[in-house]
Amino acid sequence: MSAPKVDRDLCIGCGVCASLCPDVFEIDEEGKAIVREGADCESAGCCQDAADSCPVGAITL
Repeated sequence: MSAPKVDRDLCIGCGVCASLCPDVFEIDEEGKAIVREGADCESAGCCQDAADSCPVGAITL
């Protein structure tokens, strides 16, 4: 699986990704989602759920 990416132009900062997959995603000081440095979707096992749950489709894997 490739590294997740967040389209910050689409992101509305709802936080569902960070709630579902806190080892990979977090909300930054601008109120938008970012991928944590060194995050590993393989070991986290929740990236697909986070991407599927994003209400604006801002996460790609």
